[in-house]
Amino acid sequence: MKILKNALLIVGLFTVCAVSINAVQQEDGGSTGNNETVVNKEDKSVADGYRIVALPMPDNLEFAGENVPLEDPDVYERMDRELLVNTYWQSNALLLMKRANKYFPVIEPILKEEGIPDDFKYLAVIESGLTQAVSPARAVGFWQILEGTGKEYGLEINDNVDERYNIEKSTRVAADYLKKAKERFGSWTLAAASYNAGQYGVDKQLDRQKVKDYYDLLLGEETGRYVFRILALKEIMNNPKKYGFNYTENDLYKHIPVKKVKVDTVVKDFPDFADKFGINYKILKIHNPWLRDDHLKNASRKTYFIDIPENGNYPEEK
Repeated sequence: MKILKNALLIVGLFTVCAVSINAVQQEDGGSTGNNETVVNKEDKSVADGYRIVALPMPDNLEFAGENVPLEDPDVYERMDRELLVNTYWQSNALLLMKRANKYFPVIEPILKEEGIPDDFKYLAVIESGLTQAVSPARAVGFWQILEGTGKEYGLEINDNVDERYNIEKSTRVAADYLKKAKERFGSWTLAAASYNAGQYGVDKQLDRQKVKDYYDLLLGEETGRYVFRILALKEIMNNPKKYGFNYTENDLYKHIPVKKVKVDTVVKDFPDFADKFGINYKILKIHNPWLRDDHLKNASRKTYFIDIPENGNYPEEK
């Protein structure tokens, strides 16, 4: 009996040792008898299908007609960083491309009419991702306008109406700001930087550092990356296939034509108002996010223009 117990103990110890040695070999990337690395088949499949490569820098880049000095090693590295970050954040970049197809047709003609270079549409892209975002500082809308700035530039902002959410009006405010900044600095690139840091903030750093160019300034993390982020999204969104994005026109979000309905009275109930135009309340609010309540007070009888989809409720795609 004692001999049997000893035999079982020896067998048990041998088994434990064998399992432990095998486990250690696998954890350490050990080899099989044929000197082949032990690789999980699923891991190998994923690795084979996923490629991350260094990106070639474009031969030249410009913002609003102003050259980007890529021969400067610091500028080169900062540009490279933003290209890498935005290329390999694939889901976000693809969403931006989809949204751009829907909203650029609204933004582009306003910028052109206001004399603002087309490149500034990418400023809205990095500010809000082309969504009605609200920042921790309470900046609002596509162009991330603060309440004080909005009122200074003539927007109505209250609990009932907040025109920072109106894409057309907020684009005109942004254009007005950028024109004044360009007049002040003589540079569209510095005007763009001032949209993030403020005109006073940029002016202060230019004087303090005794330089005249954005690319010569030593700036904090956010403003220092700001123009490079705009440039990166411009480059990627203009050359999607070059950066590995593949889609068809049908994959993009559709721009929906609207008609303007003039309103200069009180609107007691927007769900009822929407119904009169053959749409529901949700669609009304999607196209008019600046209407912040389900009614319009309008005691002053101010004139507003409300967007209504030309075809009423959205038709199904054929």
